Amino acid sequence: MATQTRTQSSSSSTARSLETDVQFVKGVGPRLAGILAKLDIFTVRDLIYHFPRRHEDRTRFAKVSSLRHGESATILGTVLAADNVKTRGSLVLTKVALDDGSGIATLTWFNQKYRKDQFLKLKGRQIVAYGTVAEGRWGVEIANPEWEPYSEGADPLSSGRVVPVYPLTEGLFQNQIRKAIKGAIDIYVPLVVEVLPEDLRNRLDLMDIGDALRNIHFPESQAALEAARKRLVFEELFLLQLALALRKRGMEMPGHGTQFKMPENFREELKQVLPFELTKAQKRVVKEIAADMAKPQCMNRLLQGDVGSGKTAVALAAMLIAVRNGYQAALMAPTEILAEQHYLGITRMLENLGVLEISVDLLKGSLRSRQRQQVIERIASGQTKIAIGTHALIQEGVEFHKLGLVIVDEQHRFGVLQRAALMEKSLNPDILVMTATPIPRTLTLTIYGDLDVSIIDELPPGRKPIRTHWKQIGERKKVYHALRTLIDQGRQAYVVCPLIEESDKLQVRAASELAEFLQTEMFPDLVVGLLHGQMKTDEKDAVMKAFRAGQINILVSTTVIEVGVDVPNATCMVIEDADRFGLAQLHQLRGRVGRGDEQSFCVLICEGNSEDSIKRMQVMSSTSDGFTIAEEDLKLRGPGEFYGTRQSGMAGLKIADIFRDIPILELARKEAFDLIDKDPNLRHPAFKTLRKDLNKKYEELQLAVIS
Repeated sequence: MATQTRTQSSSSSTARSLETDVQFVKGVGPRLAGILAKLDIFTVRDLIYHFPRRHEDRTRFAKVSSLRHGESATILGTVLAADNVKTRGSLVLTKVALDDGSGIATLTWFNQKYRKDQFLKLKGRQIVAYGTVAEGRWGVEIANPEWEPYSEGADPLSSGRVVPVYPLTEGLFQNQIRKAIKGAIDIYVPLVVEVLPEDLRNRLDLMDIGDALRNIHFPESQAALEAARKRLVFEELFLLQLALALRKRGMEMPGHGTQFKMPENFREELKQVLPFELTKAQKRVVKEIAADMAKPQCMNRLLQGDVGSGKTAVALAAMLIAVRNGYQAALMAPTEILAEQHYLGITRMLENLGVLEISVDLLKGSLRSRQRQQVIERIASGQTKIAIGTHALIQEGVEFHKLGLVIVDEQHRFGVLQRAALMEKSLNPDILVMTATPIPRTLTLTIYGDLDVSIIDELPPGRKPIRTHWKQIGERKKVYHALRTLIDQGRQAYVVCPLIEESDKLQVRAASELAEFLQTEMFPDLVVGLLHGQMKTDEKDAVMKAFRAGQINILVSTTVIEVGVDVPNATCMVIEDADRFGLAQLHQLRGRVGRGDEQSFCVLICEGNSEDSIKRMQVMSSTSDGFTIAEEDLKLRGPGEFYGTRQSGMAGLKIADIFRDIPILELARKEAFDLIDKDPNLRHPAFKTLRKDLNKKYEELQLAVIS
């Protein structure tokens, strides 16, 4: 394991270095080092860069008498009593009374019975507690607070100052990690090499790295803390933007791409292929893509378009340009259902040309061995002009004759290395990345900062906004009675079963039980179909074919229909237990309806027992704007879903906050791109350390390797 190797190699020597095993820091030792390993802290460097998640001003504590509902506060008080209280639902509440002289606050924990004895031992002693204040039944309450014993003289790191509060793990306490980090800072901070050039630091008034590290952990003042954070956030985002700038520059180097000529009669041919008139937005985006493809540099463009906006038509236009120039095009999709949908749609549109010269092949994992080999041979010979498939396209043994264009759909589902593998099937193909997940601007600047961005911000004419309603579980039968009315009018519907993440088997069972309930209890005279991820490919194909043909009235499905399924006659979607889904996923699911001219509906069934779920249901009911929904989703869930290393190919951010730090992000981006314009390979002696650090940070992700 990499972590074991790292630990072993760093523990072989106690020489003073940032790579020294953390156990040799004063006050740590082997036992605590084992606990720190759970937080991925193995070396002195890891410890120093384990930043506080917040700070508390303990130069003064809030008085209980002044606490207000909803505010976060730190209080200092004496433990008066502790007890466990059972509730009707077998829940055990541990309640601790804390007196600070101005009033009594109740600290509450849920199902943590051991806390009673823990606090009874502290009776009569002072503790510090931090949390969100609520107006309880018997006065002020703080649920699940952070806390620690208070001792006036014993630990100057935890009182009488602005105190760091760190992320912890089981068996680790704040006072332990504070002492460990203080020990590391005192001895090792002088060894941290300054990465940012002096000129840049002076011009932007940034702290040097040593002062920044000291003050982010144990600030001399609030102003020093803010200055330290600004410096560290800037450095983190600056390195990220440098990596993106280098990657973008590498793609744009003249002669590194194919210079496609605009085919004769391209507009007429496109009109002949497409069964509809392109929207203004689609025409604008096709023009942007065609201009990119005409350049001698590689195209590297992100195409954003909400569900139903017509990205496939734009992708087909790009494919026609490549094919008419004698090249092949490849389209990679994350699921077989989506790949099949693209294959059927594109084949159908090309048939409108009346010729079969543009051959299209579908390569997917479930093909039989002989079929798969035949497709691979056609791709290798150049007979296949357009290859559509899943990750099977990037597997060993798949070679292209003359690949000129790579299109990656629903890109957020692929890791950076998967995209790179498809690009390596040819020498510098043009890249078009598509997503129906609207990406907030802050994330576009980070995850997709190396891409030019095109947005289809207009739906095809005749499409009506989907009416979305939120209903309580008690109204479930009313919802299905209303659904019957639509079915009687000749429409079809989807019913999405609750999301169960623990087990695929449980998910399948939930879908099967829901389908059986609807077939036997609600709609015995209709045809209810079932679709889930554990079905064989030919079974899924058969169900979807029957649904498209109108032979199935209601399709019960898991989230396999989230993307790619296009049945215009399906005008209603019911999502059971909708609060189990994230906003982005609800929006994707909803996008399966509203694909024809008829008015479509989406009904979200859930109780809304939490503030978070109520907010999500309100957002979904009030807007169909994908960008608004994406911003709200990001606020509710944080950037992890978008910004995981696996999804985006970017290293995680340790200190920057993409909401709070937009001005610093924009500044870092400008400085990084300006620097690469002036010194494309960072050859100036002042950038020697910067080059080294950048390569080390991003080499694993193949983002910014400077020769």
